[in-house]
Amino acid sequence: MTNKSRLIYHIEGIVQGVGFRPFVYTIALRYDLNGFVLNNSKGVLIEIEGFKESLDAFEKALFKELPPLARIDFWTKEVITHKGDTTFEIRHSDEAHTKSSPVLPDMSICDECLTELKDPHNRRYHYFFTNCTNCGPRYSIIKTVPYDRPYTSMQPFVMCDKCKDEYTNPLDRRYHAQPISCSKCGPTLVLRSMQGDLLSKNEEAIIKLAELINAGHIVAMKGMGGFHLMCDATNEIVVGRLRERKHRPTKPFAVMFKDIEAIKEVCELSFKEEEGILSLLRPIVLVKRKRGLSKISSLIAPHIDRLGVFLPYTPLHIMLFEYLKNPIIATSANRAGEPIISDVQLLEQKLDGVIEYYLDYNREIVNSSDDSVLQYIGDKMLLMRSSRGIAPQSFRVDTQDKRKILAVGAHQKNAIAIYLNHQIIVSPYIGDLDNIASNELFEKMIESFARFYDFTPDLIVGDLHPNYISTQWAKKQNIPFIQVQHHYAHILSTMCEHNLKETVLGIAWDGTGYGDDGTIWGGEFLACTQESYERVCSFEPFLLLGADASIKDIKRILASLLWDEMGDSADGHLLHYFDEKSLKLLKQIYTKKMNSPRCSSVGRLFDAVAVLCGMEGNVSYDGESGLLIESLYDATISEHYVVEIDDTIIQYKSMFVQMLHDKEPRLIASKFINTLVHIILRLSVQYSYPIVFSGGVFQNRTLVEQILQNVTQNFYFPIQLAINDGGICVGQLYKVLEK
Repeated sequence: MTNKSRLIYHIEGIVQGVGFRPFVYTIALRYDLNGFVLNNSKGVLIEIEGFKESLDAFEKALFKELPPLARIDFWTKEVITHKGDTTFEIRHSDEAHTKSSPVLPDMSICDECLTELKDPHNRRYHYFFTNCTNCGPRYSIIKTVPYDRPYTSMQPFVMCDKCKDEYTNPLDRRYHAQPISCSKCGPTLVLRSMQGDLLSKNEEAIIKLAELINAGHIVAMKGMGGFHLMCDATNEIVVGRLRERKHRPTKPFAVMFKDIEAIKEVCELSFKEEEGILSLLRPIVLVKRKRGLSKISSLIAPHIDRLGVFLPYTPLHIMLFEYLKNPIIATSANRAGEPIISDVQLLEQKLDGVIEYYLDYNREIVNSSDDSVLQYIGDKMLLMRSSRGIAPQSFRVDTQDKRKILAVGAHQKNAIAIYLNHQIIVSPYIGDLDNIASNELFEKMIESFARFYDFTPDLIVGDLHPNYISTQWAKKQNIPFIQVQHHYAHILSTMCEHNLKETVLGIAWDGTGYGDDGTIWGGEFLACTQESYERVCSFEPFLLLGADASIKDIKRILASLLWDEMGDSADGHLLHYFDEKSLKLLKQIYTKKMNSPRCSSVGRLFDAVAVLCGMEGNVSYDGESGLLIESLYDATISEHYVVEIDDTIIQYKSMFVQMLHDKEPRLIASKFINTLVHIILRLSVQYSYPIVFSGGVFQNRTLVEQILQNVTQNFYFPIQLAINDGGICVGQLYKVLEK
């Protein structure tokens, strides 16, 4: 007995609801150790005793053999008095009911469950809600923590005896898997027409839905976080019909393929892209389409050479593909700009006239979420939408701050974040706060986080813009409120992710952000610390004629820039884009500066360049200009335009006169991208700081590729956080955290 020791471990991280306690139980039995493991308010507590060699082996296994979804962020160990336990057990703790453990994202089906789904001899063969501790729904079904079945939308479904045996066996991978069920005791499927007619149930409903898609119908299917709109991605007529019904003229649709081989038939994949597509996250990944004819409709992603692709990630999607002939469009079921629809009443109300049939099931989606979207540039991952499989996401920060803090983010691509107990927790993507539905989701998300964590903030942080819905909401709460400049928050978010403490040169380029001087910023070089920043250089401002009208009618931006540089002599060139009456009215707005704020946004410069490269009509979705320019880029063109950098101002407007002379779109697009990289190189060498990139402009694959090839200083991009406004909430938090 005297040769035995007893250790106590305190472990924090993603260690609840991921099979961590049965994992500890299993390795304790393996090494003949005694004691117990339990959940507590901060994570997991382990008390374990035995011989030193066994304890050393246990600790090694504890960190090397973690369950697939588990993550240890912080741990302590101490030696305590040996107690002489004779067994090892999993204990339940009242403390676990303290609402502090992170709520986890929904995860795609794991390989073991997939094997069972396809095995005719397994009792879960073709069971469309197969899951285990290593996969399946989390965030979408949880009402509050702790993550126990009574607090989820699985509560109404009573486990059968076989499921209960699995659920209560610590050696089974379904031990305490809260969504556990089978065909005898789980949720059921129904297929209905939009007129309410019941067509079929359960597996027959999946088969019938596939037949409808194959026959050219537009349908909806309830997925993990909401309904997907679906149709045959190879049928030009049906895709065109979907665009008409959705009033979505050119914005690309994501395409779901049966397997990775089917994607390779259509797209060129790098090793990292293939790895990302196949990962447990199962995100939408933006990849390059192969040149030449393709069975995928040309209307899926008009005018661009990229395609958003992903694989089936639930048993339901996988079974559907057993009966489909072709890849399918699988896009969020919603009205333009609104959040994904997750309940059938809203579906029937808002998408009447868009879809013809829908597949529903009787398990409530408590918290909706979209599919995550990312791309790979070289070996770097750039996250564009953080949602299913990724968010809610949590990470530990090095601070002693005891406060509870809420960050309400920006206006576009909104996400919120909270800080408590040394950790930042970031919500899934909410969307642009331009409509009532998105505003309601924003408030619902804040209420959900309050419920999950018993969270009432001591402080709220938000954007500087006085007209942002998030800012206006925060000002009404009677809680101390601090505002952080938009582009500074962009840089702070990346500093937080990479734990950068020193001064950095932040390059924040996007479409819109409220500046300290009340103008619209978006082409910023900022010398930043966690405490403060200095705007060391920016693009020369221009007038955004008609304010938001210019963001849609991008010809106005070109007109403003050319008038600035050429005066009245620009009129002759602009008559290629405007009739005489329209141009005259616009020039009055320019001359009188009516409703025309000053703007230094690089995102808006992309819009003006896109007009010169042939883009006609209004921009129909965010980033459309950048994708066109990206598709035109020619790597064999090495020249750039002549620009001047005068102290703190980049004088670039003569570039647009040079573009008029170049005329050829491929030459204009290539030299424009090269010029932006040239500007970065010229300014970055003036500073000895690490460079931090953030902002929606850096979603442009070609621009980032050129940066990676040419910038030699230490530089950082966000990886775990969205590079667009979705990451701003973390920067807002980082600004106010005590050092």
